[in-house]
Order: sequence, then C-alpha cells, then structure tokens
Amino acid sequence: MAVTQTFQRLKPPKREKILATAIHEFARHGFRQASLNRMARMSGIAKGSLFQYFGTKEGLFRFIFDHAVELIRHNLRRVKAETADQDFFERIRSSLLAGVAFIRQHPHIYQIYLKMLFQEDFPFREEFLEKIHLFSAEYLTPLVEKGMAEGDLRPDLDVDLVVFTLDAVMDRFLQAYCVPFLDGNAAVFQAPPQRVEKQVGDLVELLRSGLGARSGGTRLAMNE
Repeated sequence: MAVTQTFQRLKPPKREKILATAIHEFARHGFRQASLNRMARMSGIAKGSLFQYFGTKEGLFRFIFDHAVELIRHNLRRVKAETADQDFFERIRSSLLAGVAFIRQHPHIYQIYLKMLFQEDFPFREEFLEKIHLFSAEYLTPLVEKGMAEGDLRPDLDVDLVVFTLDAVMDRFLQAYCVPFLDGNAAVFQAPPQRVEKQVGDLVELLRSGLGARSGGTRLAMNE
C-alpha cells in the first residue's frame, strides 16, 4: 500500500521509534483511549505525518498487528527449524519457552493482545483474534501430524482436537505468566526463568501422559 510504503521509506531509527511509541501507547491505553497526539509528540513528528503514513488510527493499529504477527512467525519458524529432529513433546516445550521469551522481549505487544482479549472492543477484534488462532493452528497442525507419523503421539487421536487443546493450554499458560488472577496455584505469574522451565517441563509431561503413544508406537519402534 502507498501509505505503508511512505512509512517504510523513512530511515530505520525514525521508523522504529514511531513503531515503538505507537505500540507502547496502545499497550498502556488500549485502542479507544490511545492518543495520536501523544504518539506524535513522543515520536518527534507532526500528527499529520501519522495520517500520511497510516491513514487512520485503525490503519496504524492494523500495521502494528501485522508487525507483531510477523515477529511471532519469525520466532516460531526459528523454533521449528531448531527442533526439527526432536520428538513432539520437546518441540512443544521449546515452543512454550519461546513464547515466554517473546513476552519478556516484547511485553507491550503481548499487553495489546491481552487488552484486545479481555478489556476493550478493539476495531477488527474478531478478525484479529481469528487470525491469531488460525496462525496457531497452522503452526501446531504439522507438529501434531508429524508426531503421530513418527510414533510420538497416540495413533487414535483426532488431530484437530489435539491442536485445539494445545492452543488452549499454551495460550492460557502464557496468559498466566502475565496476569496474576489467571495463575491459580501454578506459580507461573512473572516467575523467574528456572521456575518457568520447571513448570513448562511438568506441563509437557502431563501432556505426554495423556497424548503420548502408549506402547509399541514409539519413534524407536517405528524406526526399527
């Protein structure tokens, strides 16, 4: 689009400052209360420039959403490549830990997701949340199918139901890391890395006990 091309032609430091300022503003104030005046002032640009780059506040938020999704895609592509030779449950463990690491690195992006999920009627809310869950399914489905083919998972499982369960469990774990009332007694909320690794490991073993191949279906048996 012409609007985003104008933005992309800016020098990287200026482009990154505008983007970081907008992400912080939406994370702190939500969509309705986010101020283009504050964004422009903190970015050191004229308010009219934001309209030139993005058209509307909705256009700016959509650009940020697409930016966030691309960051997550890049992160998960790396995890998928690095764990290609590992069993299914180790790949899920690595994916969850990568999710926590992403939140630590990009807390404001995740805060926007939480606000969209729980607190505010964002524009395009249903569209955006549907894209997030579709993206999750696109990531998890090949992992599940490969896990079943290689004997890591029970052969009688319904792929779509497993993907649904994993999406729900993993999403709730990451939410609990950020939101105290979602933590229950799991001691996940803002836990230090060592505690997070233990809880992720315990969760993965719980999944293994329910989803793992019971007997004769292990990867070793499949390869003999």
